[in-house]
Amino acid sequence: MTALKGNLIFGQSGGPTAVINSSAAGVFEEAFKHPDIIDKVYGAAHGIVGVLNEDFYDIGQEDPEEIKLLSGTPSSILGSCRYKLADPEQDEREYKKILEVFRKYNIRYFLYNGGNDSMDTCDKIARYLEQNDYECRVIGVPKTIDNDLWGTDHCPGFGSAAKFVATTTMEVFLDSRVYDRGMIIVLEIMGRHAGWLAASAALAQYKGYGPDLIYLPERGFDPKRMLEDVSEIYSRNRNVMIAVSEGVQTPDGRFIPELVSEVAVDAFGHKQLGGTAQVLANYLSEKLQGKNRAIELSLLQRSASHLASGTDIEEAYRVGVESVRAALEGASDVMLAFRRHEGEEYKIETFQMPLAEVANKEKTVPLEWINEEGNGLKSEYIDYALPLIQGEPRQEKSEGLPRFARFKKVQAGKR
Repeated sequence: MTALKGNLIFGQSGGPTAVINSSAAGVFEEAFKHPDIIDKVYGAAHGIVGVLNEDFYDIGQEDPEEIKLLSGTPSSILGSCRYKLADPEQDEREYKKILEVFRKYNIRYFLYNGGNDSMDTCDKIARYLEQNDYECRVIGVPKTIDNDLWGTDHCPGFGSAAKFVATTTMEVFLDSRVYDRGMIIVLEIMGRHAGWLAASAALAQYKGYGPDLIYLPERGFDPKRMLEDVSEIYSRNRNVMIAVSEGVQTPDGRFIPELVSEVAVDAFGHKQLGGTAQVLANYLSEKLQGKNRAIELSLLQRSASHLASGTDIEEAYRVGVESVRAALEGASDVMLAFRRHEGEEYKIETFQMPLAEVANKEKTVPLEWINEEGNGLKSEYIDYALPLIQGEPRQEKSEGLPRFARFKKVQAGKR
């Protein structure tokens, strides 16, 4: 295929992860290896919003050593967004603007790092550009701690978040048992409709320092049944630890925070969760009259680069590199996905998944991996998740603290 000469723009979207910047490093460093094809490398400020506003950075102005530090830097170095593009068949104004910007800056490669909604954005843009005879290769670069992207064995970001959840659960387990008085701990873990991350508390259980009960969104959640589970354990040892996904729903389809108040809705129509642990802890306190504590891991589970998985860092970087290579080889309207090889030794390969098959679909924990009672995981989950948390973080330190990447962020747009 004839080389498509022009510029590349990369954006980050949705919630950050501990390794999302590793993918950015992979994209940038690989793109710079092809100056005969890729002239300029841009980074969109706050994802697709930066494209619409012509607000992006000239990555060529950044120090290569700072780019290397991205693999130990959490959050989204370019800034992120949760912005939903309209259906182009109903309103194409934003797509016309994107096309205008791409033509103005000769953007021929658009790589977008995100989850389900971001893959939908990529797919819509790719189809619109093709329909308007503008040659630009659009690649979805996967990431999400929720691990719910369709078609891939797992997602960059999940392994590090799972490692943090499992480690923190083990530490809380020990701390909660130091006193002679019992306690009920409710640990809230991210995950709206897919319980992959909450299930990682089972890794702590596997090591002997984990929760007694784990509840995922894949199975209906009945507070009364939970009370029965907790009561039985509490009567035996006066200590109970519960790990619960923020997205568990009651039999009538309500999220737990909705039991006590209305919840806000974002641009994609997703209800804003958080507070599940506190609601359940209050409920158990009323029923059992015991000491309890609600712990919401919140942003910690996606920003803990100090506890990142080495495997996750390597794979996030690899998918960034291979996304650039795929685009240069002519691929478009696809996402780079992982396929796991069979056998005892952990090994993966990447492949190209059509974005139309990924967009707005969710991969959930197989029901057969959840125990019959709906309050724990089977060994299949342990076998799946354990390889993903291996290896150590890669962070430079300065005076005992992390040395994060510092970008100059030289503006390239609005000229």
